[in-house]
Amino acid sequence: MPRKLSALAPDWWDYTTLDSELIAAAARLTPRDLERLSRPGFKVVLYDTLEDFYLAEALEYISAWRQSTADNPVGICGPIGPTEQLPLVARIVNALGLDVRSGHFWGMDEWFIEGKEAPVTHPLSFEKADRELCFQRIDRKLRLPDAHLHFPKADTAPYRQSWDAGVRCAVMQGGQGDVKHWAFNDPPQRTGKYQDAPPPPAEYRKLATRVVKLHPLTVAQNARTSGGGNISLVPTMAISVGPVETWKADKVSIWQAGTHDNPFGQRLTAYMIAKGLPDSAVPMSLLADHPNVQFNYYRGGLGSCGVEMH
Repeated sequence: MPRKLSALAPDWWDYTTLDSELIAAAARLTPRDLERLSRPGFKVVLYDTLEDFYLAEALEYISAWRQSTADNPVGICGPIGPTEQLPLVARIVNALGLDVRSGHFWGMDEWFIEGKEAPVTHPLSFEKADRELCFQRIDRKLRLPDAHLHFPKADTAPYRQSWDAGVRCAVMQGGQGDVKHWAFNDPPQRTGKYQDAPPPPAEYRKLATRVVKLHPLTVAQNARTSGGGNISLVPTMAISVGPVETWKADKVSIWQAGTHDNPFGQRLTAYMIAKGLPDSAVPMSLLADHPNVQFNYYRGGLGSCGVEMH
């Protein structure tokens, strides 16, 4: 029997196609319950202030780059959502006089517009944000050389090759979107052989950096968080780092301040990872099979799943 249709976009898979009992179990979780979901290979950390939250996120950059040497380079893969950590990274590097020139950085994703990646002049360009908020703020004598900055392009081959060029990725950071993705690893469309069931987790995990069509909920979210609600401004396709590269990172660290996903979503993926319930309709849940995952929450952004009319 095929699973139920999405309540959001019937031609797509997403978390609304899950079993109702699973959805109810996730919605019942309290912040204390979330902390108790930690298990070997999966750690849940709650922060009491946004200052502590974003500082901890920035320090993951510093920790990765401090491990790096010219002979054994180390890097970090970082998100655009959130971005508040990026200026802190530059400030810490400059204040400590930390020479990070041997370090590397991978951007997670970029918009795909008219057959190629968004130019850095585009107002929504992720590369533009990384450079302006972080790398251009680092003192020239300390900063990573441009050759050590790897941003995904329409021709994904150079980016994919950079993951196998002898640089260790100490950590891949990410946010979580409304559709429960990291980067733009959205749920697949409900078509062809995936009409009655989404792809098996093992099949989804074979996906590498690629051009993707975005779930309608992702387009709407990016309009809300970055475009003032103007959906017509947001591209409907993107280039995304894939599970293949994600599993090359020593650690996956997901940061949720309560601005990119709602109270229910923040609970759902943690529950599925903790309980070992990967499902490609909820892409973030596939991290249940990664050996080292940490979910970081701002306690004040967890909210409640209780019904309250407004």
